[in-house]
Amino acid sequence: MDVLPLLLLVAGSAAVAGAARRTPVPAPLLLVAVGLAVSYVPGVPDYTLDPKIVLPLLLPPLLYTSATDSSYLDLRAQFRPVALLSVGYVLFATVAVGWAAYVLIPGMPLTAALVLGAVVAPPDAVAATAVARRVGLPSRITTILQGESLLNDATAITAYKVAVAAVVGEGATWAGGIREFLLAAVGGVGVGLVLMAPLHWLRTHLTEPLLQNTLSLLIPFVAYGVAEQVHASGVLAVVVVALYLGHRAWEVDFATRLQEEAVWKMVAFILESAVFALIGLQLPIVLKGLGGYEGAKATWYAVVLFLVVVLARFVWVYPATFLPRVLSARIREREEDPTWRGAMVTSWAGMRGVVSLAIAFSIPTVHDGHPFPQRNLILFLTFTTVIGTLVVQGLSLPPLIGLLKFPGRDRQAETLAEANAQAQASRAAESRLDELLSDERNALPPPLADRLRTVLERRRNAVWERLGQVNPVTGESVDDTYRRLSREMIGAEREVFVRLRDHRYIDDEMLRALLRRLDLEEAAAYREAG
Repeated sequence: MDVLPLLLLVAGSAAVAGAARRTPVPAPLLLVAVGLAVSYVPGVPDYTLDPKIVLPLLLPPLLYTSATDSSYLDLRAQFRPVALLSVGYVLFATVAVGWAAYVLIPGMPLTAALVLGAVVAPPDAVAATAVARRVGLPSRITTILQGESLLNDATAITAYKVAVAAVVGEGATWAGGIREFLLAAVGGVGVGLVLMAPLHWLRTHLTEPLLQNTLSLLIPFVAYGVAEQVHASGVLAVVVVALYLGHRAWEVDFATRLQEEAVWKMVAFILESAVFALIGLQLPIVLKGLGGYEGAKATWYAVVLFLVVVLARFVWVYPATFLPRVLSARIREREEDPTWRGAMVTSWAGMRGVVSLAIAFSIPTVHDGHPFPQRNLILFLTFTTVIGTLVVQGLSLPPLIGLLKFPGRDRQAETLAEANAQAQASRAAESRLDELLSDERNALPPPLADRLRTVLERRRNAVWERLGQVNPVTGESVDDTYRRLSREMIGAEREVFVRLRDHRYIDDEMLRALLRRLDLEEAAAYREAG
């Protein structure tokens, strides 16, 4: 691909994603819609979705940033429902959709139909997290959906490989499929476990934030590449490493964390935006290769298989949610009661995404001189399923959540918990400060020692002040007023520094150092005020 089309894709998708923040439409859906429209504008180049780019170059960083933002402890607490969805549901959906396609489409071999089933089986990590963030799902449901979308690609890719092997006559068997799945799963987890500690050691021992962040950008590709090299699951390797590093991110230098957060937010924004735009841009490519299938017949196949995909998730989720509790007293004791509302949202939040399309595009065109049976139709049905789930389920999910009336988050209780945690931490810090100041090697002038105590006290009181009254004149809360006054004070300092630079009293290098110090103080003031 030429540089200019790539730049246009990145810039255009970022602009649409930015505009989506001013609309009630989630960014993924708007990006897909704009991609569909732009794909038929004269002069727009063909943006063919190359699986050799998407799977090894786009999927690892997207999985990494999603996994580091997840909670290892929450995922461990929800491991059973996550495993039932990421493994059990994907295999069930592969068989259900494959059998439906085999019955529905004349002449389609069962093995080729199972390839289609494996391709459309996994809900997409990018789609699930992007929509979940926007609609504000309850934390338990969000954890389950995130965990499922992080792990299910490994199951789907393995099922796809087994089905393709059966199509091209490489003697695939049930035993061989199970063996390949275990190799991919155990190998991927094993690679992740081997890499996570050395990578964390490197992150904590590199002294330059620039080098640490360079390492951070390389980590998902290293984990994915090493695992794939030994024929294991690169997806699982990335997820294991990312969960471990995210869980222990507090051990990394603060400057690295500040830079890393900004860098990964930018990377995730660009990649997610480009990925959803690419989905829409595939329409001409998919239709061009559809071949002899009539429009009405292909549309009928697409509608039926979309309904099968949606219904199959309901058929799996409700029994998987409630039946284990009926059968196991241990589960009833250890896990909170699920609700039909949660099962409804989990069933409906099954959006497919770019991984399904990338896998579909990787289906071989020919093998031993014979064309892959109905490859173009499989590609078309994958595309329509992805678009259908994103548009229908993505658009209807927010009103569905509103209709089900999930209990909102208790902000008062959360603020009280935060204040209590800060109080305990402040007491520990105060005790440590007294201990250090009692040593003559740490002697400080009284004003500097008092400043340390003042900063500590301000941090301790900031959370409690957020529970105070709203200013009757301005309508601001205490923390809003604190942030505004802090910005005004820092802004006045910033103007002085710039004026001194303009009069050549200080140079640009000193200005950048002073401005960075102010930026860090402003960020700290913003966080302290909540």
